[in-house]
Amino acid sequence: MQVFGALLSPFVRKVCLVAEEKGIAYELVMSSPGNPNPDFVAASPFGKIPAIKDGDYNLADSTAIITYLEAKHLEQPMLPADPQARGRAMWFDEFADTILAASGLKIVFNRLVGPKFLNIPGDEAAALQGEAELPRILDYLEGVAPESGWLADDFTLGDISVASMLRTMTYVGHGPDAVQYPKTAAWYARVCERPAWKKVAAVEDAPRG
Repeated sequence: MQVFGALLSPFVRKVCLVAEEKGIAYELVMSSPGNPNPDFVAASPFGKIPAIKDGDYNLADSTAIITYLEAKHLEQPMLPADPQARGRAMWFDEFADTILAASGLKIVFNRLVGPKFLNIPGDEAAALQGEAELPRILDYLEGVAPESGWLADDFTLGDISVASMLRTMTYVGHGPDAVQYPKTAAWYARVCERPAWKKVAAVEDAPRG
Protein backbone atom coordinates (compact mmCIF):
# COMPACT_ATOMS: atom_id res chain seq x y z
CA MET A 1 0.00 0.00 0.00
CA GLN A 2 1.22 3.49 -0.84
CA VAL A 3 0.36 6.44 1.39
CA PHE A 4 0.68 9.82 -0.32
CA GLY A 5 1.52 12.82 1.82
CA ALA A 6 3.99 14.15 4.37
CA LEU A 7 4.22 13.41 8.07
CA LEU A 8 3.99 17.07 9.05
CA SER A 9 0.30 16.68 8.23
CA PRO A 10 -1.63 15.33 11.23
CA PHE A 11 -3.94 13.52 8.82
CA VAL A 12 -1.14 11.73 6.97
CA ARG A 13 0.54 10.87 10.27
CA LYS A 14 -2.78 9.49 11.55
CA VAL A 15 -3.01 7.02 8.65
CA CYS A 16 0.61 5.90 9.08
CA LEU A 17 0.11 5.41 12.82
CA VAL A 18 -2.96 3.25 12.26
CA ALA A 19 -1.07 1.21 9.68
CA GLU A 20 1.80 0.70 12.13
CA GLU A 21 -0.54 -0.23 14.98
CA LYS A 22 -2.27 -2.80 12.76
CA GLY A 23 0.93 -4.15 11.22
CA ILE A 24 0.03 -3.10 7.67
CA ALA A 25 2.96 -2.72 5.29
CA TYR A 26 3.00 0.62 3.51
CA GLU A 27 5.27 2.98 1.61
CA LEU A 28 5.11 6.69 2.35
CA VAL A 29 5.29 8.59 -0.94
CA MET A 30 6.15 12.22 -0.27
CA SER A 31 3.38 14.26 -1.84
CA SER A 32 1.77 17.66 -1.45
CA PRO A 33 -1.30 19.29 -2.96
CA GLY A 34 -0.67 19.95 -6.62
CA ASN A 35 1.74 17.02 -7.03
CA PRO A 36 1.52 15.85 -10.67
CA ASN A 37 2.29 12.20 -9.76
CA PRO A 38 -0.41 10.35 -11.73
CA ASP A 39 -0.92 7.78 -8.96
CA PHE A 40 -1.52 10.58 -6.48
CA VAL A 41 -3.89 12.39 -8.86
CA ALA A 42 -5.84 9.16 -9.37
CA ALA A 43 -6.05 8.56 -5.63
CA SER A 44 -6.91 12.15 -4.71
CA PRO A 45 -8.83 13.92 -7.47
CA PHE A 46 -9.02 17.15 -5.44
CA GLY A 47 -5.33 17.08 -4.52
CA LYS A 48 -5.83 16.52 -0.80
CA ILE A 49 -3.52 14.53 1.46
CA PRO A 50 -3.47 11.82 2.61
CA ALA A 51 -4.46 9.44 -0.15
CA ILE A 52 -3.69 5.78 -0.68
CA LYS A 53 -3.17 3.35 -3.51
CA ASP A 54 -3.77 -0.24 -2.37
CA GLY A 55 -3.45 -2.46 -5.41
CA ASP A 56 -6.02 -1.08 -7.83
CA TYR A 57 -7.98 0.68 -5.07
CA ASN A 58 -7.58 4.42 -4.51
CA LEU A 59 -8.96 6.52 -1.68
CA ALA A 60 -8.45 9.95 -0.10
CA ASP A 61 -9.27 11.44 3.33
CA SER A 62 -7.76 10.11 6.55
CA THR A 63 -10.96 8.96 8.23
CA ALA A 64 -12.22 7.29 5.05
CA ILE A 65 -8.87 5.53 4.63
CA ILE A 66 -8.88 4.31 8.22
CA THR A 67 -12.47 3.07 7.89
CA TYR A 68 -11.29 1.05 4.88
CA LEU A 69 -8.25 -0.31 6.73
CA GLU A 70 -10.40 -1.27 9.73
CA ALA A 71 -12.73 -3.29 7.50
CA LYS A 72 -9.94 -4.96 5.55
CA HIS A 73 -7.54 -5.67 8.42
CA LEU A 74 -9.40 -6.93 11.45
CA GLU A 75 -6.34 -7.38 13.67
CA GLN A 76 -5.56 -4.70 16.27
CA PRO A 77 -8.83 -2.81 15.83
CA MET A 78 -8.60 0.92 16.22
CA LEU A 79 -12.35 1.26 16.79
CA PRO A 80 -13.83 -0.58 19.79
CA ALA A 81 -16.74 -3.00 19.45
CA ASP A 82 -18.69 -1.51 22.36
CA PRO A 83 -21.16 1.01 20.89
CA GLN A 84 -20.54 3.73 23.47
CA ALA A 85 -16.76 3.36 23.33
CA ARG A 86 -16.86 3.40 19.53
CA GLY A 87 -18.97 6.53 19.52
CA ARG A 88 -16.52 8.18 21.90
CA ALA A 89 -13.53 7.17 19.75
CA MET A 90 -15.20 8.64 16.67
CA TRP A 91 -16.03 11.83 18.61
CA PHE A 92 -12.38 12.34 19.46
CA ASP A 93 -11.42 11.71 15.83
CA GLU A 94 -13.91 14.37 14.77
CA PHE A 95 -12.81 16.71 17.57
CA ALA A 96 -9.19 16.43 16.41
CA ASP A 97 -9.89 16.79 12.69
CA THR A 98 -12.29 19.72 12.92
CA ILE A 99 -12.34 21.59 16.24
CA LEU A 100 -8.69 21.26 17.29
CA ALA A 101 -7.37 21.36 13.73
CA ALA A 102 -9.50 24.37 12.79
CA SER A 103 -7.64 26.47 15.34
CA GLY A 104 -4.26 24.76 15.45
CA LEU A 105 -3.76 24.71 11.70
CA LYS A 106 -4.34 28.47 11.50
CA ILE A 107 -1.11 28.78 13.45
CA VAL A 108 0.76 25.98 11.68
CA PHE A 109 -0.13 27.13 8.18
CA ASN A 110 0.53 30.82 8.69
CA ARG A 111 3.74 30.51 10.68
CA LEU A 112 5.27 27.41 9.09
CA VAL A 113 3.69 25.78 6.06
CA GLY A 114 2.95 28.92 4.04
CA PRO A 115 6.19 30.85 4.64
CA LYS A 116 8.58 27.87 4.69
CA PHE A 117 7.15 25.34 2.26
CA LEU A 118 4.85 27.26 -0.09
CA ASN A 119 6.82 30.51 -0.27
CA ILE A 120 3.77 32.60 0.55
CA PRO A 121 3.53 35.07 3.43
CA GLY A 122 1.64 33.95 6.48
CA ASP A 123 -1.39 35.75 7.82
CA GLU A 124 -0.35 36.64 11.36
CA ALA A 125 -3.83 37.85 12.25
CA ALA A 126 -5.19 34.40 11.43
CA ALA A 127 -2.44 32.77 13.50
CA LEU A 128 -3.30 34.99 16.46
CA GLN A 129 -6.95 34.12 16.03
CA GLY A 130 -6.04 30.44 16.23
CA GLU A 131 -4.08 31.08 19.41
CA ALA A 132 -7.03 32.92 20.93
CA GLU A 133 -9.30 29.96 20.18
CA LEU A 134 -7.03 27.31 21.67
CA PRO A 135 -7.53 27.78 25.44
CA ARG A 136 -11.20 26.74 25.40
CA ILE A 137 -10.35 23.68 23.29
CA LEU A 138 -7.38 22.65 25.40
CA ASP A 139 -9.35 23.22 28.62
CA TYR A 140 -11.91 20.74 27.31
CA LEU A 141 -9.21 18.20 26.51
CA GLU A 142 -7.67 18.61 29.95
CA GLY A 143 -11.08 17.96 31.46
CA VAL A 144 -11.53 14.64 29.65
CA ALA A 145 -7.92 13.39 29.58
CA PRO A 146 -7.74 10.29 31.79
CA GLU A 147 -5.39 10.00 34.75
CA SER A 148 -4.24 6.72 33.21
CA GLY A 149 -5.11 4.83 30.06
CA TRP A 150 -6.85 6.23 27.03
CA LEU A 151 -9.60 8.55 25.86
CA ALA A 152 -12.15 5.83 25.04
CA ASP A 153 -11.16 3.05 27.44
CA ASP A 154 -8.87 1.09 25.09
CA PHE A 155 -6.31 2.74 22.82
CA THR A 156 -8.24 3.82 19.72
CA LEU A 157 -8.30 6.03 16.67
CA GLY A 158 -9.42 8.83 19.00
CA ASP A 159 -6.09 8.81 20.83
CA ILE A 160 -4.18 8.70 17.55
CA SER A 161 -6.10 11.59 15.99
CA VAL A 162 -5.85 13.97 18.93
CA ALA A 163 -2.19 13.15 19.62
CA SER A 164 -1.31 13.54 15.94
CA MET A 165 -2.80 17.03 15.83
CA LEU A 166 -0.92 17.97 19.01
CA ARG A 167 2.31 16.66 17.49
CA THR A 168 1.87 18.93 14.47
CA MET A 169 1.23 21.87 16.79
CA THR A 170 4.59 21.28 18.50
CA TYR A 171 6.22 22.59 15.32
CA VAL A 172 4.95 26.06 16.20
CA GLY A 173 5.45 25.87 19.96
CA HIS A 174 1.96 24.71 20.93
CA GLY A 175 2.55 21.20 22.19
CA PRO A 176 0.97 20.01 25.45
CA ASP A 177 2.02 22.26 28.35
CA ALA A 178 2.69 20.05 31.37
CA VAL A 179 2.24 22.97 33.76
CA GLN A 180 -1.06 24.27 32.42
CA TYR A 181 -2.43 20.96 31.14
CA PRO A 182 -0.82 18.19 33.23
CA LYS A 183 -3.35 15.44 32.48
CA THR A 184 -3.21 16.13 28.75
CA ALA A 185 0.58 16.16 28.78
CA ALA A 186 0.74 12.88 30.70
CA TRP A 187 -1.74 11.22 28.33
CA TYR A 188 0.19 12.53 25.31
CA ALA A 189 3.44 11.17 26.77
CA ARG A 190 1.83 7.73 27.06
CA VAL A 191 0.83 7.86 23.40
CA CYS A 192 4.41 8.82 22.47
CA GLU A 193 5.73 5.70 24.21
CA ARG A 194 3.84 3.32 21.94
CA PRO A 195 6.12 1.42 19.51
CA ALA A 196 4.06 2.48 16.49
CA TRP A 197 4.35 6.14 17.47
CA LYS A 198 8.10 5.85 18.00
CA LYS A 199 8.54 4.23 14.60
CA VAL A 200 6.63 6.94 12.75
CA ALA A 201 8.32 9.69 14.79
CA ALA A 202 11.75 8.31 13.87
CA VAL A 203 10.91 8.68 10.18
CA GLU A 204 9.46 12.14 10.72
CA ASP A 205 12.49 13.31 12.70
CA ALA A 206 15.10 11.83 10.37
CA PRO A 207 17.32 14.44 8.68
CA ARG A 208 16.41 15.20 5.10
CA GLY A 209 19.14 15.40 2.49
